[in-house]
Amino acid sequence: MSAETLSPEERALRERQGAGARYDAPAAPHAHLDLARRGTAYFARRLGELDDDDMDAPSLLPGWSRRHLLAHVGYNARAVARLVEWARTGVETPMYASDTQRWDEIVLGSTLPARALRHLVEHAAVHLNVEWRDLTDAQWDATVVTAQGRTVPARETAWMRAKEVWVHAVDLDNGGSFLDFPTEMVDEIIADVFRAWTRRGEPGAVVLRATDRDFGTAEYGEGGPTVEGATPDLARWLTGRGARRLRVVGGGDLPAIARWF
Repeated sequence: MSAETLSPEERALRERQGAGARYDAPAAPHAHLDLARRGTAYFARRLGELDDDDMDAPSLLPGWSRRHLLAHVGYNARAVARLVEWARTGVETPMYASDTQRWDEIVLGSTLPARALRHLVEHAAVHLNVEWRDLTDAQWDATVVTAQGRTVPARETAWMRAKEVWVHAVDLDNGGSFLDFPTEMVDEIIADVFRAWTRRGEPGAVVLRATDRDFGTAEYGEGGPTVEGATPDLARWLTGRGARRLRVVGGGDLPAIARWF
């Protein structure tokens, strides 16, 4: 955002913060960064509601305790930050140095004391935010390679992180809900699932019809059944977090769907 587009209040704030403060570049993916930062705050609120002893309980991810989930969210921020560093420096810095690093970090992180796990989640998010704010306009378009082998511009890291923190806040299983998500986050998740299926050439077909707002319809494949429900419930189902309050128009069972990622 350039100085010319700032409101008087924003200009005054920057003057108070001084020359050392960091700001997003004008060409940064502001909408996705906003979702990532709001999701980080939402995840932190859900984490703050857990006592230390609560971390030993299962998460909604099969075979993962909340400790595993917290370690994953913390180390994911570190991994995404490595991609941002790659874009900033031009030095290849993959998300993970080996095929086992991701899981090794999760397992090790799950053994940390509760206080250390909380610090990991918080400090890794701060570090990632600093890396984002150090990118120039041109660096946001520098290409990096994800852990899945996709070559993407660095600007995609904002969306990568946004979906991690919002969805995993629900996976903590202490009251988080897709109903809490901003409408733009819900819509992006639905679109992201369909994009992932398209990239992988997943079979099947489905039409989504929203009942809660003027969303219209979204379709994957051709000739599939129409599944009807509120958009947060549709997004929950598409991401593999269960089906609630959904119906197939004309009757019948919900169709089988592929994994998200």
